[in-house]
Amino acid sequence: MRVAIIGQGYVGLTIAVGAAGAGHSVVGFDVNDQLVAALNAGISHIEGISDTALSAFIGTGAYKASTDASVIDGCDVIVIAVPTPLDEVRNPDLSFVHAAADLIAKNAKSPALVINESTSYPGTLRTEIAARITGVVHLYASSPERVDPGNTQWGTKNTPRLIGGLSPQAVSKAKEFYATFCDTIIEVSSPEVAEAAKIFENTFRQVNIALVNEFAQIADALGISGREVLDAAATKPYGFMEFNPGPGVGGHCIPVDPSYLAHVANEVGVPATFIKRANEVNLAMPAYVVKRVVAGSGGSIKGKKIVVVGVSYKSNVADTRETPAAGVIDLLRAQGATVTWHDDLVVSWRGESSSPIMGADIAVLVTKHDGLDLAALEGCSYVFDCTGTIAGADGI
Repeated sequence: MRVAIIGQGYVGLTIAVGAAGAGHSVVGFDVNDQLVAALNAGISHIEGISDTALSAFIGTGAYKASTDASVIDGCDVIVIAVPTPLDEVRNPDLSFVHAAADLIAKNAKSPALVINESTSYPGTLRTEIAARITGVVHLYASSPERVDPGNTQWGTKNTPRLIGGLSPQAVSKAKEFYATFCDTIIEVSSPEVAEAAKIFENTFRQVNIALVNEFAQIADALGISGREVLDAAATKPYGFMEFNPGPGVGGHCIPVDPSYLAHVANEVGVPATFIKRANEVNLAMPAYVVKRVVAGSGGSIKGKKIVVVGVSYKSNVADTRETPAAGVIDLLRAQGATVTWHDDLVVSWRGESSSPIMGADIAVLVTKHDGLDLAALEGCSYVFDCTGTIAGADGI
């Protein structure tokens, strides 16, 4: 099949490589000139996709990137894999999805299967994509992405894939496409079910992380170790699922998707009070971290040198999207501290570069990558550990 994938970020490039490896002819469309140039030069920006593998697909003609929207015309399959962020007041922002739909309406002159992989609330495929595309009768299906950056156990091939379509023909063709590079295909009754399943998966995680974060604060106030309590609870062989506290949540999914579910819940008259409270707890965690750092440093950090260690949102990836480290750094600076950051995987971020750990008075470990030089932390007079991995250190 000839396949066009709109958006070449973490999701789009991952799907592009999977489809190219299955023998499809893939073109990856993106509006970022520099990204497209890098991809066509065989330079990958995604952990798990090597430059060598990307270059091989380019060399055989199985994959190319382009900023020319006309390349989607004549494709059998068009996949939408664009960001679905929140706006400045944390409401859903579907501007990228709308732009992709308008791009298809303008450029796809022959019928195709249009698949939305971008995460959004139930009804997005039907009302925000298909309803916007007129003039050509396309098939439409939803198959929300389940990409987990840095996960070496579960990837595109072995993670079960959900498919819901606006017609049996759309479902059939979508199953035919994904079966070429995915092991397990699960058909659901509608695109709304597929869309809802994805945002509930991440809402489930958001709520449970918020619960352990709130409990960690309760345990600290009671003078006991919250992590020891959680480890003890985890010995129960049934009825308990382990989650760990931390400085907040990051990445594109967990901090964002629950707000999409809360938005659509409000639209249908069901106030999502539980979900909103979970969002509030996790968004407040950077402030709690800073509060604890100040208390552990004698009540003031004004003028002290603090290094925040690990600014990516999770271990062993360089992804800084929605990272709670941003809030921690900003709040430490608001308290008068001189703050730098160190990350073995992130070279530059927010106009700054990674700095050495040595020389700081205080270290705040937000994210711990494999290979972190723990000895360097010993040179700091105070260490606050958000990860629970440094024995004897103060932390969450």
